[in-house]
Amino acid sequence: MDSSFSSIAPAPEDPILTVYFASRDDPSPVKLNLSGGSYRSEEGKPHVLQVVRRAEQHLANDLSRDKEYLPLDGLSEFNKLSAKLILGDDSRAVEENRVVTIQCLSGTGSLRVGAEFLAKHNHERAIFVSNPTWGNHPNIFSLAGLSVEYFRYYDPRTRGLDFKGMLEDLGAAPSGAIVVLQACAHNPTGVDPTLEQWEQIRQVVRSKSLLPFFDNAYQGFASGNLESDAQAIRMFVADGGECLIAQSFAKNMGLYGERIGALTIVCTSEDVAMKVKSQLLLVVRPMYLSPPIHGASIVTTILKNSDMYNDWTVELKRMANRILSMRKQLYEALQARGTPGDWSHIIRQIGMFSFTGLNEKHVRFIAKDYHIYMNYDGRVSIAGLSSKTVSQLADAIHAAVTRMA
Repeated sequence: MDSSFSSIAPAPEDPILTVYFASRDDPSPVKLNLSGGSYRSEEGKPHVLQVVRRAEQHLANDLSRDKEYLPLDGLSEFNKLSAKLILGDDSRAVEENRVVTIQCLSGTGSLRVGAEFLAKHNHERAIFVSNPTWGNHPNIFSLAGLSVEYFRYYDPRTRGLDFKGMLEDLGAAPSGAIVVLQACAHNPTGVDPTLEQWEQIRQVVRSKSLLPFFDNAYQGFASGNLESDAQAIRMFVADGGECLIAQSFAKNMGLYGERIGALTIVCTSEDVAMKVKSQLLLVVRPMYLSPPIHGASIVTTILKNSDMYNDWTVELKRMANRILSMRKQLYEALQARGTPGDWSHIIRQIGMFSFTGLNEKHVRFIAKDYHIYMNYDGRVSIAGLSSKTVSQLADAIHAAVTRMA
């Protein structure tokens, strides 16, 4: 029988999936996959927060709950609490009713809904992302019909921020263009601007009438403090201008598989906010109609209960501190081995990932000889390390750098 799909070409190789499958199929008992963006416990296992277990038990015990469809914009209480978490308790924008928040399918879904909305309603179709950026950003925005451009961000020489290049490129962007800014714990580099640099970025963005779209995937996961990690976004909101925020609870609550997030759009007036919300719902309806209820209920339960909220902040701080500890241990292990080069960027960078500076040849060598898997650009998940595996990675990096100099 003829196939309707026989002429379809195979999809181009996805380097991240290639690494994932290579790790999955490696029979070695010492294999270590550091390519993914998931936190692991000291035992190397997926980590479920205790406060999440409590929230789920609380929900299970409430026999009045049902499984009805949520409205197109999701769980109302979740939306209010999510906006409060990122914008702050005393946000003027919230008080003035010029904030629209809708529940979406984690950070990726929030970005996609926002992108579809912008493709229809923003007069400038150019969207600028950092070079490098999360590998899915270009896919999300281009499939929505936006034109993806890049601004300089990472300096391979210093393994830090190319701040001068970033400002120059944003300053040269066309008026009305969208600029994607990662609020904290930049993926893949782990390099964040300082607050003083954020203020200069804000000034350039506003003076050029650019539209900021924040990807807020790691609030609380960078510094361990929810308020500190929200400062860059709040700086932009405080000036009264517009911005979009894609929010995810995958990392900071460990709710990866629940696909729970939110899209917030800060508008200039209540009237504009009402129009924006009506158009967002037109994006959602043919896309997925109604978001899932369970993850939203978990988040809402934790955010509205002061005891659970406090316990969450303690667990979140513990996870962030463990990542910082892994950075320190890896740096010290490389120093102890006398590994050639300056590895201080490992402890200067922040968040789940480190842009190690290793090239693709190093990465392939480490996978083949040491059964450790990371992205070909040298990004390694520090959150996937443990005290037991730091020496394994340090040995592999040392061997790669010394043998392939």
